[in-house]
Amino acid sequence: MSENTAPHHDDDVHAAALLSGRQPALTGCPWHDVNEMLQSAGLRPTRQRMALGWLLFGKGARHLTAEMLYEEATLAKVPVSLATVYNTLNQLTDAGLLRQVSVDGTKTYFDTNVTTHHHYYLENSHELVDIEDPHLALSKMPEVPEGYEIARIDMVVRLRKKR
Repeated sequence: MSENTAPHHDDDVHAAALLSGRQPALTGCPWHDVNEMLQSAGLRPTRQRMALGWLLFGKGARHLTAEMLYEEATLAKVPVSLATVYNTLNQLTDAGLLRQVSVDGTKTYFDTNVTTHHHYYLENSHELVDIEDPHLALSKMPEVPEGYEIARIDMVVRLRKKR
């Protein structure tokens, strides 16, 4: 159920602001907007978080693995280790600025679109794509064990090219 029909940086910032209960003042400057996004989520805008946030959120809604972001950072001459990329992605996820989507238990993507939606996983290209169906729904929910509640449901529909 993606509300993300036109990927846009301001939508990402707006979603993060809504999650944190505060509306950041958007300037259209990605550096300023990432700074505001981090502060709104209660994260200190360190140099590395700012640089990685700029790479993550400056290109609109998308799905990245830690390795993909590390490669982008390396190409952009951002001096970070792969461990720092993982730590930052996990911190941004914990702060509600990213959504973590696991595929196969071996590959984890980080989604800049934190709205409720599901995904296609394209097996041939190892790509995660938003499902653009706002009416998609599960017809029956499982019994939840006592003392627990459903935090979120992630549906990943795996696709492959016909042979």
